[in-house]
Amino acid sequence: MTTPKKLRFCDVFAGCGGLSLGLLEAGHEGVFAIEKSSLAFETLRFNLIEGTKYQFAWPKWLPKQAMTCEDLLSGFSENVAALRGQIDLIVGGPPCQGFSTAGKRDPTDPRNKMTEQYLALVGLLQPQYLVIENVAGFNMRFETKGGVAEDIANAGQASYAKYIAEKLDALGYDVDSGLVNCADFGVPQTRHRYFMLCERKGNSSQRSNLLKMVQESRRDFLTAKELPITRHVTTREAISDLETHGKILVSNEDSGMSRFLEAEYTPHPNPNAFQKLMRLSCENRAPNSRRLARHKAETREYFKHIQEICRPGYCLSQEEREQVGTKKHATTVLDQGRPAPTITTLPDDILHYSEPRILTVRENARLQSFPDWFEFQGKYTTGGKQRKQECPRYTQVGNAVPPLVGEAIGRMLAVHKLY
Repeated sequence: MTTPKKLRFCDVFAGCGGLSLGLLEAGHEGVFAIEKSSLAFETLRFNLIEGTKYQFAWPKWLPKQAMTCEDLLSGFSENVAALRGQIDLIVGGPPCQGFSTAGKRDPTDPRNKMTEQYLALVGLLQPQYLVIENVAGFNMRFETKGGVAEDIANAGQASYAKYIAEKLDALGYDVDSGLVNCADFGVPQTRHRYFMLCERKGNSSQRSNLLKMVQESRRDFLTAKELPITRHVTTREAISDLETHGKILVSNEDSGMSRFLEAEYTPHPNPNAFQKLMRLSCENRAPNSRRLARHKAETREYFKHIQEICRPGYCLSQEEREQVGTKKHATTVLDQGRPAPTITTLPDDILHYSEPRILTVRENARLQSFPDWFEFQGKYTTGGKQRKQECPRYTQVGNAVPPLVGEAIGRMLAVHKLY
């Protein structure tokens, strides 16, 4: 029997900590994390860096505050270099908006330049392993004329993923990459993400495909989590205990704004396997971030109309959009019998399967597999020009790596043969 090995890791472009949480749950040790958003970093700090359940082994020389990878390299490069040999794993992916299939990929997007900083950090620390996560569009060719169809036809040609793989090869890493559907690992959401799992050349006695090993570990992982193996976890299984129907509405306390309401939470007397997993370490405590949106009466009627005519689980068709009088393509009503579509940073894209409202932050977090003890911090939403600068709770959740996927990768690395 292989003895699991604890890896010391740092998380770059960490967001609120979804990938870090998964690795900690797999038994690894966090050393430091880099995140430029003060709102996302506060959530990360509150839960994982200085949390009740987990704490990072944070270096004394590094301030516990939001910063960029550029800040780290320009201000603390000698300290970082001194950690070489003490960091086994670097995780994280550069901000994905420059690559997303939801919009045109822009090769001049400054966010894409952050990849260079990631590679510089790898060169300084030279860890045994790397885990890079990004959207599916990360492996699509940059194209300014054709569009998504042409990009898919040319996938892998002049893509950022191919560029990074070549750079990592030059730095001494074997790279295994491909798409992962997060639903395959117990996440109640059809979320396809591009992963690059890398191992330092010569680290093991024989070359192994790390991504294939994660896929092959799926059955054992789901069994250990007591989650279904032959089907995906459904939306209803994930959030039915958070429904508001028949519950008392009380003032929401965690946003500092008394005008908002939330439904009282009572743990389900017979929770399903996924809800049991999400409720671990919570006893009878209610999860935070359950604030309900303040929909006007006409908005609720509009949502009811959409729920009546739409096909659950699918974006509105052109005919359906004309019926309800909207031009929005992304509006989707959840199908309670299937995993949710990809959770994004925009809360009004997805409607509840049986209630005329958008989802709460907590419901989105459940669909991302964040446990209920994990408490999101900061404002709930932002708008206008601030959307590009701030990272409120809905954005934190939408940008995160699902913790269950991070844990599956972490468990595989823990037993991977090192010698």
